[in-house]
Amino acid sequence: MRLDKWLWAARFFKTRSNASAAVAGGKVHLNGNRTKPAKSITPGDQLRIRRGHFEFMLTVDKLCSQRRQASEAQNLYTESEASLAQRADIAAQQRTARAQGVRRSGRPDKKGRRQIIRAKKGV
Repeated sequence: MRLDKWLWAARFFKTRSNASAAVAGGKVHLNGNRTKPAKSITPGDQLRIRRGHFEFMLTVDKLCSQRRQASEAQNLYTESEASLAQRADIAAQQRTARAQGVRRSGRPDKKGRRQIIRAKKGV
């Protein structure tokens, strides 16, 4: 079975083209190596998937070519305990940063723009 099709069926990506782009872009590693979207996978293969700040370390248990419910899709793989703990830590850090009002990056909000304008004017 194709890797990109399995990633789509396991609900890691919303579309097959997104899954294919992620694999081609190096976001998905199969058995520790960078791979191509059409690479065949078998049960027992190890996958490392990066999505944003999160990294999933999985073992493929079953193959399914059709996209099913999320509860059924979770039966296609097992995630390592280290991966679960790491993702929980990152999520907790993001929650505390959001609660403290720390912004990651990007454009300033309205208050930030006003502060920039005041700083430039020297007021």
